[in-house]
Amino acid sequence: MAKLLNRDFSRALTTMRGTIGYLAPEWISGLPITHKADVYSYGLMLLEIISGRRNSEKIKEGRHTYFPIYAACKVNEGDVMCLLDSRLEGNADAEQLERACRIACWCIQDYEDQRPMMGQVVLMLEGVMDVLVPPIPMSLQNFVGMEDHSTDLDTF
Repeated sequence: MAKLLNRDFSRALTTMRGTIGYLAPEWISGLPITHKADVYSYGLMLLEIISGRRNSEKIKEGRHTYFPIYAACKVNEGDVMCLLDSRLEGNADAEQLERACRIACWCIQDYEDQRPMMGQVVLMLEGVMDVLVPPIPMSLQNFVGMEDHSTDLDTF
């Protein structure tokens, strides 16, 4: 960016761009945007790769479900095999799946200081760093309402 602007510009303003379901909470709340906003989006994409599902799906009567809430709850319960893409027919290493799901849930934490840096994500994915069970992000629960997170996976 510094090469694109001449010395007369003291700052640059950016606007929000992206798909709503993938934007970090700070985009909506007006907090400063840092590289951790991309970590949030990466976490959502990682959940989609693991599950083979979109993060938001329309179900009966025009209601939407938000898969990351369901996933975060299942990770906290230790039941990650139910998150695996059904096309894989359960053919996955349970330990690696647990690790990837935990990493994804750390990436989608409410506050950027709770999210790992991408370098840490790489170390966690490689198994160099331990990955603890993350808390369920409260803003996600408040955003969609707790009634949607417990929806049976068959309705997705």
